[in-house]
Amino acid sequence: MESKDLGTTQINTWCPGCPNFGILNSVKEAIAELVNEGKVSAKDTALVAGIGCHGKIYDYLNLNGFNGLHGRVLPVCFGTKLGNPDLTVIGFGGDGDTFDEGVSHFVHACRYNMDITMMVHINQVFALTTGQANAITEKGFIDGSTPLGQGEKPINSVLLALELGATFVARGYALQAPHLKEIMKKAILHKGFSYIDILQPCIVYHKHSVPYLSKNAYKLDETHDISNFNQAIEKAREWDYSYEKDTKVPIGIFYETQRPTFESQWPQLKQPWHTVDRKPNWDSITREFK
Repeated sequence: MESKDLGTTQINTWCPGCPNFGILNSVKEAIAELVNEGKVSAKDTALVAGIGCHGKIYDYLNLNGFNGLHGRVLPVCFGTKLGNPDLTVIGFGGDGDTFDEGVSHFVHACRYNMDITMMVHINQVFALTTGQANAITEKGFIDGSTPLGQGEKPINSVLLALELGATFVARGYALQAPHLKEIMKKAILHKGFSYIDILQPCIVYHKHSVPYLSKNAYKLDETHDISNFNQAIEKAREWDYSYEKDTKVPIGIFYETQRPTFESQWPQLKQPWHTVDRKPNWDSITREFK
């Protein structure tokens, strides 16, 4: 398989030069390589997307999937995985989609440790609706929705994922696509809830982040022990998603561990419902309703 085989004929309506193109290309290359390595099956890979600029990725990936409601990517991922645990399930969310409307789902996804991968496009604005502030927007950000400046500090989404119990936590940068692709491959293969925080600066409504991230992003190397939770927390706290200080921004895998997945603890899923050959007597079942 080649990455182009995962493309579609849909016209791409992202802004020219949008870092979302880097995410799309990385995903296609990651899945194609995993298929060629015999580690996943394209027909058994399902994508779920929400509402926002990120959500258009649903139209551009030739995979089975579901485009859900705003903030509801993770519940659909859960339902998909419970319905057929044999599927490789990948969710795509925006930072507003995930940490405003969908934050309660994120909390419990980290706790439950279902075997799915969640990739969140972090551009720190509601870009599709012209740049309003969201939960990851830095304090002081001025826009139509915050003319006096954003008053609250942003959520540190990597730190949140770690503290809530996600078993694979990473950060990538859309403008460093080869590095991002390798993170995606490892996240997809991880057995448990994988979270990737993907820095995807909006070149229209949050363009000041592009030079900052290009200057300050650095890759975690072999000196970082991904099995060390305290070290992961320390790295996650290096950058607080703000821009007033010249702070280095770590990218790479922060933490990986193993614990039982949500679905492995359900005895009824040891023989999933979709594999059982049922022969219901519909006449008998519906007779009382006629």
